[in-house]
Amino acid sequence: MPAVRIKDHWREQRLFDQRALVCAAAMGLATLALIVRLFVLQVSRHDYYADLSQGNRVRTEPIPPARGLILDRHGELIAGSQPAYQLELVPEEVPDIDATLDGLVKLNLIRAEDVDEIERTIDSSRNFDSVPIRLRMSDEDVARFAVHRFEFRGVDIKTRQTRWYPNGDMAVHALGYVGAISEQDLKHIDRNAYAGTSLIGKLGVESAYEKQLHGTNGSREVLVNAQGRSVERQGAFVPKLHTKAPTAGDDLLLSIDLNAQRVAEAALAGHRGAVVALDPNNGDVLALVSLPGFDPSLFARGITGAEYRALAEDIDRPLFNRALRGTYPSGSTIKPVLGLAALTDHTLAANTKVFCNAEFYLPGSRHVWRADKDEPRGWLDLPEAISRSSDVFFYRLASTLGIDRMAAFLEPFGYGQPTGIDIGGEKAGLLPTPEWKRKAFKRPEDKVWFPGETINMGIGQGYLLVTPLQLAHITGILAERGRDFRPRVVKGMRDAAGRVQWLAPVEGTPVKGVSAEDWAVVNEAMIGTTRCARYCGTAWVAFKGAAYQAAGKTGTAQVYTVAQNAKYNAKTVPERLRDHAWFIAYAPAEAPRIAIAVLVENAGFGSMNAAPVARKVLDAYLLGPDGKLKPPALEATTATPQKPQA
Repeated sequence: MPAVRIKDHWREQRLFDQRALVCAAAMGLATLALIVRLFVLQVSRHDYYADLSQGNRVRTEPIPPARGLILDRHGELIAGSQPAYQLELVPEEVPDIDATLDGLVKLNLIRAEDVDEIERTIDSSRNFDSVPIRLRMSDEDVARFAVHRFEFRGVDIKTRQTRWYPNGDMAVHALGYVGAISEQDLKHIDRNAYAGTSLIGKLGVESAYEKQLHGTNGSREVLVNAQGRSVERQGAFVPKLHTKAPTAGDDLLLSIDLNAQRVAEAALAGHRGAVVALDPNNGDVLALVSLPGFDPSLFARGITGAEYRALAEDIDRPLFNRALRGTYPSGSTIKPVLGLAALTDHTLAANTKVFCNAEFYLPGSRHVWRADKDEPRGWLDLPEAISRSSDVFFYRLASTLGIDRMAAFLEPFGYGQPTGIDIGGEKAGLLPTPEWKRKAFKRPEDKVWFPGETINMGIGQGYLLVTPLQLAHITGILAERGRDFRPRVVKGMRDAAGRVQWLAPVEGTPVKGVSAEDWAVVNEAMIGTTRCARYCGTAWVAFKGAAYQAAGKTGTAQVYTVAQNAKYNAKTVPERLRDHAWFIAYAPAEAPRIAIAVLVENAGFGSMNAAPVARKVLDAYLLGPDGKLKPPALEATTATPQKPQA
């Protein structure tokens, strides 16, 4: 039997050697890869990974920029900034947000009613962002939190800039206000740009020019320990920390004249109403008043629910901007424009006499339109009808012109259109026409335009609505004999380096087709309103002894309709149903530098209640301390307001 070879040592040895060689090669390759990787980590990418490791103990914090100042046309401070303590929370560092907020409520550091809004803001924020939960803290609040600080991980006190309004509620409806960044704000802002910022513009100039006022964030590196608290060093490690300075927001140079603004608010104090004054030569808004107002600092520090409800539920509506959003019948302030329409259309000549006997009837109608007991009677020409404000004259004129010609002439003056002012919230008013009525009403019988509605529009009643801003703008067009400038509140911006950029006035389409002679007729008629010569105009008492010549027009706008056989008696009518008082004017009449519209709600006749307000504002703007007419001011393109000390 042949021998059987059970084991082949040589073959096993060769297999072992092959496997050992493969393992050795694999180990060599792994060692080489390790050496290469170590080289990459320790040598070639040392700086990169050093920065990453630095990030574990060095935190980059945003430095919010200083918000730009807001100054009046002479450089007087209207809105600035002040340092304030603020309570902030970083969501990723807080173990239990609900428990943390409850604890802060118990310490009276935040209000229970604000917790829901705070939680929504936290949910809308990034986990690593610092979220403000209390905008302004008193020294007592800071001390109370300091005692319990160890209990609130991820919550800290920061020193921030908060908005400061040195004049309180003055010009608040032009300025607007800043408030806490809300959940809605977070949806449309660049979060990186607003990191570390707790306030944002909400209304008026503060909102319309938010981008310019905000500025650009800076940043700084802060060494932190394992708990996230900032420290100066960690053992022997002293890092090289970098800081990038923020760029402050632009300062805004307003067209507002604070002296005129103060006088206007003081003259209107105790009433509901509005005053808008502007420079007809360029559209600069010199004063913008809506009363009553409110203190914008309430929103800057964080308004309470009770405070907001008190403002929102106030019957006098202090949050409502009457100057831009209040719409009212224009009353007799429409008469100069309709008179110009009649002259331009050759419906009548300036010296055409019309008999006015205190009543007007449409042919075939028994409805009577009555004049006020103090209105002029007899034969009147157009200038006297405007100066003495004859309703009957303009009832006849409206009937002759017709609604289509009236509307076509009124539209280029801006009736029924927004002025385009550079702050938001403006309403357009209403210029009614038969076409508008067909679209506005649903029932067929309501779609019909009646002749009586044309008659009402002849004295600025009926469906016609204007805002005080719109009427001031129209007055400016009358002053400039057709030239139209878009109203503006901001006339320049100054950057952090002190460079000023003046904004050019925006001129619109002028009113065309009116002759110089017809402009002169209406101008003289409006001058007649403010003086007592051949006859006394309706506002001559308010302008008696003025150092300048003003052109104006009074107006009284009905709030409710008086029945045919009833007489209006202001003493028996509830106060809020009484007529509104209007007055418009420009001065000096020969070279206008200011155009103004005054509305006093439920005050009665414009001659007695609105014209005196306008006189005070015109005096404040046009006269010097000696009571004499000041020379025309130099344009601010050559004079840069100095930056006030904060």
